[in-house]
Amino acid sequence: MSDVLVTGYEPFGEFETNPAIRLAERLDGAEIGGAGVVGTELPVVFDRATPQLEAAVDEHDPDVVCALGLAGGRAALSLERTGINLRDTRGVPDNEEREVVDERVAENGPDAYFSTLPCRQMKTAMRDGGVPTRLSTDAGTHCCNNVLYAARHLVETTDADFRVGFVHVPFSHEQAAARDEGEPSMALETMERGLRVGLEAALTGPSGH
Repeated sequence: MSDVLVTGYEPFGEFETNPAIRLAERLDGAEIGGAGVVGTELPVVFDRATPQLEAAVDEHDPDVVCALGLAGGRAALSLERTGINLRDTRGVPDNEEREVVDERVAENGPDAYFSTLPCRQMKTAMRDGGVPTRLSTDAGTHCCNNVLYAARHLVETTDADFRVGFVHVPFSHEQAAARDEGEPSMALETMERGLRVGLEAALTGPSGH
């Protein structure tokens, strides 16, 4: 059993690396607030990400699932508050070249689910730790949103029992430098520090959004 499961997406689209999976790998095997952490990779593929998430939950039986994804152009870690029952790739296909428009994540599911991690407490802890962090209303309509909604739906429709959240992360410095566009970025070490203190707050704080 692990107390925390951290998922990170593989590289996708034009990006040769993804800080999300690099952070999940860095946190794999860590101990945070007395809890063990398992980091695992998810594919940026609608039809494969959810089954792999479910398999990881079955294997590790976590108390907390925190999924990570890249949001290029943002300057801070973003704690996503809701996952919506909508898939829309908006011209950016998944890694199996699938494009979807106005498709539901779960046909019979509600329109949205809130994160069940204490996002405000996490934000305060992360900012107090010197890491730029913000609250974000929703995780979009691509695979990041898909995994947040699917994880919450798993809890609501099965006997699985864990709290769920999603954090969007900026470009790493190396990514931003390679793109040569002057875009916002953050050091992986800083992102990792923010996630560590945020997860510690999540483990000790109440459920919430």
